Amino acid sequence: MALSRRDFIKLAGSGLVVASCAPSMVWASYPDQPRSLALTNLHTSEALETCYFDGNNYVNKELNRLNHLCRDFRRNEVHAMDKRLFDHISLIQKELGVEAEVQIISGYRSPATNEALRRQSSGVAKKSYHMLGQAIDFRLDGVSLERVRNAARELQVGGVGYYPRSNFVHIDTGPVRYWA
Repeated sequence: MALSRRDFIKLAGSGLVVASCAPSMVWASYPDQPRSLALTNLHTSEALETCYFDGNNYVNKELNRLNHLCRDFRRNEVHAMDKRLFDHISLIQKELGVEAEVQIISGYRSPATNEALRRQSSGVAKKSYHMLGQAIDFRLDGVSLERVRNAARELQVGGVGYYPRSNFVHIDTGPVRYWA
């Protein structure tokens, strides 16, 4: 099928060309189907099942519930989480063909909490994306950590840290990079 330049621009503007070139990455931002997650915060034992994206729009009430679940539990501080983190987790689950419970180890961290954790461990970054609500440490119930890490890396949409001894994967919405 031959496309005129004008038709190509129309298609590109609608997202169809981009979607056909990189369907897995675009799914996170292309409004097409509802996205739901079941999560548990391992430190507070709070659980949440949510449909945070209704197929057309993000649902603010549900994002607020997610923000609360991912709060800095040590200081009880809530901060807006980057909704792309939840999209990335949804994509990881889709890639793996699972709807496993998301077990949250760490979401938002206040600067004070981050500094206290840095004093205890050399593995905590001074300028952590957790302090911006742009990082989450998690695992998927019943899914090997290695599979979660590999699926996260395949997305190539941010940082992926692999912590098998601590039993979690870190993802963030910063630049693409990997570490173990």
